[in-house]
Amino acid sequence: MHTLHTAKWTWTFLGFLALVIALALVLLPQSPLAHMEEAGSYTEGLAGAPQHLNPLLAQYNSTDRDICALLFEGLTAFDEAGRLVPRLAERWEVSSDGLTYTFFLRRGVFWHDGAPFTADDVVFTAGVMADPDFQALDPSGLFDLWSSVKVEKVDDYAVRFTLSEPFAPFLDYSTVGILPAHLLKQVPVSDLPKSAFNYQPVGTGPFTVESVSAKEVRLKSNPAYYGERPRLQSVAFRFFPDVESIWTAYQKRQVDGLGQVPPAALARIQSTPSLRLYSARLAQITMVLLNLQDPELPFFAEVPVRQALMWGLDRQGLIERVLDGQGILANSVIFPESWAYHPAAPAYTFDPTKAMRLLEDAGWKDADGDGVREKEGRTLSFTLLTSEDPVWQEVAGELARQWRAIGVEAVPETVGFYELVGRYLYPRRFQAALVSVELAGDPDPYPLWHSTQAAEKGQNWAGFADRRADEVMEEARRIVDQTRRAELYAEFQAIFAEQVPAVLLYYPVYNYAVDQRLKNVQLGPLMSPADRFRTISQWYIETRRSLLALGKVR
Repeated sequence: MHTLHTAKWTWTFLGFLALVIALALVLLPQSPLAHMEEAGSYTEGLAGAPQHLNPLLAQYNSTDRDICALLFEGLTAFDEAGRLVPRLAERWEVSSDGLTYTFFLRRGVFWHDGAPFTADDVVFTAGVMADPDFQALDPSGLFDLWSSVKVEKVDDYAVRFTLSEPFAPFLDYSTVGILPAHLLKQVPVSDLPKSAFNYQPVGTGPFTVESVSAKEVRLKSNPAYYGERPRLQSVAFRFFPDVESIWTAYQKRQVDGLGQVPPAALARIQSTPSLRLYSARLAQITMVLLNLQDPELPFFAEVPVRQALMWGLDRQGLIERVLDGQGILANSVIFPESWAYHPAAPAYTFDPTKAMRLLEDAGWKDADGDGVREKEGRTLSFTLLTSEDPVWQEVAGELARQWRAIGVEAVPETVGFYELVGRYLYPRRFQAALVSVELAGDPDPYPLWHSTQAAEKGQNWAGFADRRADEVMEEARRIVDQTRRAELYAEFQAIFAEQVPAVLLYYPVYNYAVDQRLKNVQLGPLMSPADRFRTISQWYIETRRSLLALGKVR
């Protein structure tokens, strides 16, 4: 009886235990001891390779910018609405005359190597950008600004910038990543591109570098980060020659996310149950720059010809057919969410009849019947440069097809991205070029469209020169009254629509795909693709803890 009773009690206990375990598995997400693990490691595939993991040298390499976004921080950052929010600076003050900006820095911030972050680092970084040797390293215009700014260390946690004249967009430049003075102050600015720092970077961001190789950069959570600590234990970036290779790597479970999804791959991504697709509007504009100062193409100096190029394009059709709808029609060089956007500015629709009438009235006729218009012995034909990006090549081909229908010949020619910028745009050795440029948080169009920027080192690659437009841009950047600035920019947008120094196409949409196990991903409007990591501190990989792990909980 005793033996039988013991056996019966044993089976009763085992049955009860099984019931408890079953209930635990059902209630696992709610159990305080057996919860969904909010941690894990995330691996993302990128098309391209890093060159300089230094925020001052990362402007033209998207891979560098993606990685630097997790390692470095500026005094400020842009939020989803393009507004400036504090980062390494807790707050700032602007003098009533708009000449002095004082930033008050966070205390208790440390570099990844444990050194304290202070005003010395801010002063050092500003000094690098003001150094004449820096101008050759970064043609984005940072030197032009910082070389005219007086920088003062007020104390260890306050820095004062004094401008020679009011410059309303100045705060945008406070988003530039800060460098550690204690590691780089002995490195000549001209030597920064070959410094070992580019492969062993030290920042203040939420992640630190664990390892760097030609195939992968692995980051780990920064235990000393002053802000919200990331839930992810680590993030790795693996490098591939193209997007197709990243897709293959995902199928082999070598990566958890695709850093960018081109329009051609959308259908495949959407039909993959294990992937989640996120989309957001980029603060960029894709357009065709016209070289208005090329003596060999005098027809670009004719406003009716430029207007005809706009009327002759079915831009919405291009977005639908070539981009699979992943673009927003652009009618202004200021993006629609900006306070300076002027919705009532003149806009171009698809009207090929009007386009052909403009060309006819300007004397451009197809006398020989070959489909291309001529005037005074010159054909209405030009070369359209585009990068090696397959999507852009398709866009260029579609533009050429549509313009041919109104008697204009555009001949697409593919060049490498860096070749396009360095060999053609800056020296002004192009006829027309398909480009995409970032639109800063402040809507100031001066760098791209003021006549003084049409020189070789400026970014007014089109060579646009309009006296009234110049006056408007000059006044708008000298004042801080936003209402008055909005009025001025409304006038500028009207002038731009009339003059057509560039053929505006669309604001691109960024698509990002990650495995369904990665939770809490949020994507709002982005200033650049690197801003997809704006909320990365809240991301985590969802994994169930094993029963063995549960058994170890005491």
